[in-house]
Amino acid sequence: MPWVGGQPTWAITDQASDSLYGAISLVIRQQHQHAEMGYWMGVPFWGRGYTTEAGAAVLGYGFSSLSLHRIFARHVVRNPASGRVMQKLGMTQEGCQRQHIRKGERFEDIVNYGMLHQEWEAATSRRAGVAPSASA
Repeated sequence: MPWVGGQPTWAITDQASDSLYGAISLVIRQQHQHAEMGYWMGVPFWGRGYTTEAGAAVLGYGFSSLSLHRIFARHVVRNPASGRVMQKLGMTQEGCQRQHIRKGERFEDIVNYGMLHQEWEAATSRRAGVAPSASA
């Protein structure tokens, strides 16, 4: 796995052709045992589930391999498709930051999502048909 700027970053590609569809990364803060997940997807590949598939793999890596306590992500309000990806991943909407970032001449509201390690474990156990551990 490549690390860009000290952070794990993955290309989202077509397995057959190796064509680049997008990218996904984690910005890790070891002191807090958390990371922010960020991603982008090329317009021709929107709505096909690639970002959700990649996000599930990255959550698994962050929680199982890196032993993170929390992974969070955020999206601008005018990009609800990105929020749907976070919802499909089982992340919890945690709030909205009004006019939090500036894009061009416009201030944008940001919606925050997060998932805790124990929530990921419980969801993974449910999908596998296994009872969650006592620590979950």
